[in-house]
Amino acid sequence: MSLLDHLQTKLDAIAAQDLTRFLRPAETVTAPRQTVRGADGVARELLMFCSNDYLGLAAHPRLADALAEGARAYGGGSGASHLISGHSVAHQRLEETLADWYAPHIPNARALGFCTGYMANLAVVTALGDAEAEIFSASLNHASLIDGARLARAQVTRYPHADLEALRAALAASRAKVKLIVTDAVFSMDGDLAPLPQILKLAEEFDAWMIVDDAHGFGVLGAKGRGSLEHFDLKSERIILVGTLGKAAGLSGAFVVAHETVTEYLLQAARPYIFTTASPPAIAHALITALDLIESELGQQRRNALVLLQFELRRSINALLARYPRLGWKLAASDTPIQPLIIGDNAAVMKLAARLEREGLRVPGIRPPTVPMGEARLRITLCATHTMGDIERLVRALSTVAAEMSAA
Repeated sequence: MSLLDHLQTKLDAIAAQDLTRFLRPAETVTAPRQTVRGADGVARELLMFCSNDYLGLAAHPRLADALAEGARAYGGGSGASHLISGHSVAHQRLEETLADWYAPHIPNARALGFCTGYMANLAVVTALGDAEAEIFSASLNHASLIDGARLARAQVTRYPHADLEALRAALAASRAKVKLIVTDAVFSMDGDLAPLPQILKLAEEFDAWMIVDDAHGFGVLGAKGRGSLEHFDLKSERIILVGTLGKAAGLSGAFVVAHETVTEYLLQAARPYIFTTASPPAIAHALITALDLIESELGQQRRNALVLLQFELRRSINALLARYPRLGWKLAASDTPIQPLIIGDNAAVMKLAARLEREGLRVPGIRPPTVPMGEARLRITLCATHTMGDIERLVRALSTVAAEMSAA
C-alpha cells in the first residue's frame, strides 16, 4: 500500500466517526462578531462563542499601536534563537515584568519566555522529567502536557481528574528522587479549576514540585488578573507556573515562572527553548502593554463583566435544559468563561453546531480525542466584550433547536 492509500484509509476512518476537522478562515479581527468563511467558501458574519480572547484585548487599539511601535523599533523577526542573537531588550523587559508579577507567589522568581504555550509545556516537562523523576499527571491535562510526559524519560503516573486521594496514594508509593505533579489550572475543555491549594499541600508533604499550566486562568482569575496563584493566594518555591499570552493577553507567546534555579536549568537544558528562533521582539514589546491593560481598571471591569455573563448564561441554559430533559444535554460545572454544553454523540454535536451556524452563531463542536469518547460538546466560551443581548440570542437559538429535536 502506498503512503497516500494508507493515509486516505485513515482519513476515511476519521470521517466515519464524524471526527473530520476543517479550517475556517476569518476575514476580520477577533471579536464577538467576526466574518468567517464557510465550507462553501462564502464569508458570513457570525456571533462567535469560541474564542479564548477572554478580555477582548486582541483587537484593542492600544495593542495594535504597541505592536506597530515595536515593529518600528525592532523590525520584524528576531533573527535567531534567544541564546544566539534573538534575545532583545523587549524580551528581557517582558520577562522581568512577569517575574515581578509572580514574586509574591514564587520566592526568588525568574521568568523565561517561549513562542507558544505548547512549547513551554514541552520544555518544562521534558527538561525536568529526567530518568530520576516521576511525573504525576492529571488525567484531563492539555495535550501539550500529555505529550511532554510522553517525551520525558521519567516514569509517568496518571491520576483521575481532581482525585486527591488517588494522587496521595501515588505520591506515597513513589520512590523517585524527583516528584513532579503536573496539572492544568483551568481545564480547557471543562472550565473547572484544579484543587491547587490541596495539590500544593500534597507537594509539600511528599517533597514534590507542582507544575501548573495556567493558560486559561491567566488574565481572568485574581483581583489583578494574575491567574490561579493570585486567585488561590498560593505561595511556594515548589510552584512552576506556565502562562499563555495568546488568550486573555490578546497576542501570542508564553512564559514559565519558577525559582531562579529551575529557570536557569530550563535555559540550559530545555530543547524547545534552545533550538527555536525567538518570537518577534515587537510582540514582546506589545505584551508589556497587554500586561498593563490586564491589571488596569479596564481589566478589572472586564473580569467583572465576565462574571455577570457567566451567571446569566448558566441561569438561562439551565432553565432551558429543565424544559427538555429528554435530550440529555448537560451544562458542565464551571465558574470560568469556558462553559461546556455536553451533548454526547459526535454526529449529534456536529449537527447542533451546524444548525446554530445557520442561525448566525459559531459554537464549534468538540469531539474525541480532545474530550473523552461519548462526551462530545459545544465548548461555549465567553469574552468580556459579549453583551447580555448576545447571551439571549445564543439561548434563543439553543431553545429553537432543542424544541425541534425534542419533537422529532
